[in-house]
Amino acid sequence: MGILNFISIKLLAILSLQQAEIASDDFKYNPKRAAVNSEILVENGYQIGDLATDFNLKNVDGKMVSLANYKEAKGFIIVFTCNHCPFSQAYEERIIALDKKYKAKGFPVIAINPTDPEKYESDSFENMQKQAQEKGYTFPYLLDVGQKIFPQYGATNTPHVYVLDKTDEGNKVAYIGAIDDNAKNQAAVQKKYVEAAVESLLAGNSPAVTQTKAIGCTISR
Repeated sequence: MGILNFISIKLLAILSLQQAEIASDDFKYNPKRAAVNSEILVENGYQIGDLATDFNLKNVDGKMVSLANYKEAKGFIIVFTCNHCPFSQAYEERIIALDKKYKAKGFPVIAINPTDPEKYESDSFENMQKQAQEKGYTFPYLLDVGQKIFPQYGATNTPHVYVLDKTDEGNKVAYIGAIDDNAKNQAAVQKKYVEAAVESLLAGNSPAVTQTKAIGCTISR
């Protein structure tokens, strides 16, 4: 075998190995990839001022939940989240805190898991029940069966938040995006977007910031 043939075979082997590693990495969670993919937009998702259509989804307690069940609500904090995503895990305590702070004021949290449980076993309904019980969820945790609801909203990531203002016209979208400005470190948060939006609505005003970029794991269909 000539030296040139030997070098060519060696290079092909290296390239094949690199391609295999890249392909394999596509199946692994990559925070950088998740952050980049958060720029992907879902067509026909809600915009600020749109009226959100009601849903009827199964809660971890086995009961069906819809927005219409909340007769006394002034609005809602809809959070698309899941079990497996590290970003959702990082925000879990903050989501619980939002419900504890604002449910009594008329803005309850409703969490919706948009993930296909066939792709992520940790997001099965049974594991959602375990998660809710272990963490002491004070809010509904609903499974988006068939992934029909998150595309209507235009959610791209977990977590992705939609603050709805209950008006005479219907549930109007008042804020879309992130919970705050620091997913990694709660102690370093400087801007609490969801809290600011809800406080503005409670005061009878429109939120100063209506849309931010949601950072998290990409919702795959």
